Amino acid sequence: MPDPRDRRGRRHPFVSVLLVACSAVMCGARSFAAIGQWARNAPQDTLARLGARTVSAFTVRTAPSTATIRRMINGVCPGGLADLLGCDPSGADTLAVDGKSARGSRHDDTPAAHLLAAMTGDGLTVTQLRVPDKTNEITCA
Repeated sequence: MPDPRDRRGRRHPFVSVLLVACSAVMCGARSFAAIGQWARNAPQDTLARLGARTVSAFTVRTAPSTATIRRMINGVCPGGLADLLGCDPSGADTLAVDGKSARGSRHDDTPAAHLLAAMTGDGLTVTQLRVPDKTNEITCA
């Protein structure tokens, strides 16, 4: 899996950020804010096992910020946090598919990002993906 970040300015290892996010989700975090809070409150030995960076000579580990985690997840997973939190639709009675345009994603000549989401009847997101430009929801579904 390629690292989507620019070479300059990397402070946290790629794998470490993903491991922190996955660990937080496995502990019950369901939003970027909750993942960031879990990362801030994680014990030093947990951060060491997840490969968090060392910031001082005393080997104090620091977790990535909420914004760093959000940028990494959105850059790596096409569906963002929905892919990380995705549920198994096999036990669901119904599956709803809906498209939406992401507010604030239009820049100059670039059209707004159009997303397609699939949800169970209980409101759990199965997946979310970006619809390629010049196509529609039907071809993506």
